[in-house]
Amino acid sequence: MFLQGNLQNVFDALYTLGAIDPALQADWQKMNSELGNHMDEVYDSFRKVNSCSDDFSILLQEMGKMNTKTLQYLAMEVAREFCEYQDRSALH
Repeated sequence: MFLQGNLQNVFDALYTLGAIDPALQADWQKMNSELGNHMDEVYDSFRKVNSCSDDFSILLQEMGKMNTKTLQYLAMEVAREFCEYQDRSALH
């Protein structure tokens, strides 16, 4: 499952909640290996984010209910998707 909609809003909400810096400082290899143990929770968070990513206030409200680990997984996914987008854009 991928994040859909306005990734900039998702990034801005994560930044507002203070989730970006801890995610950048985290060990991503460890987070990736732990991700499998939290897939239901992560997919649920993706569904919530995808359903409201165009409405920043609702997005911020929904993300404010999520735990720190889930927010870090979301931040990691936003970074991945931004990188993939940049790679696709650079090839054209």
